[in-house]
Amino acid sequence: MFRAQEAARSLSLDPIETMQPQRLVSLVSFFISRFEITQAQWQTVASLPRVERELTRNPSYIKGDQLPVDQVSWEDTSEFCKRLSRSTGRRYRLPTEAEWEYACRAGTTSLFHFGDKLSPDLANYRVSSDAMAGPSPVGSKGVANRFGLFDMHGNVQEWCADSWHPNYQGAPLEGRAWEGGDAKSRVLRGGAWTTDALACGSAVRVKGSATLRARGVGFRVVMTQK
Repeated sequence: MFRAQEAARSLSLDPIETMQPQRLVSLVSFFISRFEITQAQWQTVASLPRVERELTRNPSYIKGDQLPVDQVSWEDTSEFCKRLSRSTGRRYRLPTEAEWEYACRAGTTSLFHFGDKLSPDLANYRVSSDAMAGPSPVGSKGVANRFGLFDMHGNVQEWCADSWHPNYQGAPLEGRAWEGGDAKSRVLRGGAWTTDALACGSAVRVKGSATLRARGVGFRVVMTQK
């Protein structure tokens, strides 16, 4: 886990949709997982007693203990966090959209945390329409960002806690999860092995149904003190 402590920062805009308005967001200190949740981790937590809903123990499209889990819905990942929280006595949840972008950028303002160009040696994304090899073991592709986080670009798209809003008008300024809006849809970030390079950008946001289970859709978790 990594602890993010910066008090406030300016979120950059989506290079595709030009998300407006820009705003200064204050974030409370939080821990975020260094890697995307693996299939081995998923299976361990999915074996714990149910809190609200059943979980498929091995849902991923391509199997491998150290591969990121995918084909999990936002609802599934929320149940994962509730089971993990109850088992450990700590509070785990999905990152808010503001937390995710802060963690991804690690103080950078470029399209990606390593610059404005993406190449296959830096992230696992779809290079061409006929080049979809599959996910990589977590942490095995590219380099970590300045915060020591891996796979923030590519591998699997990552669920955020927030409901979907088409722009940032009225978005909270303290970095909490933004509810309201289209509550049946949630935010996905980071791109995946199934998407092109532009979808992997630090500011790119994608709408996904909270019940969506798709190849290349996974998550990482945040732990907070409260």
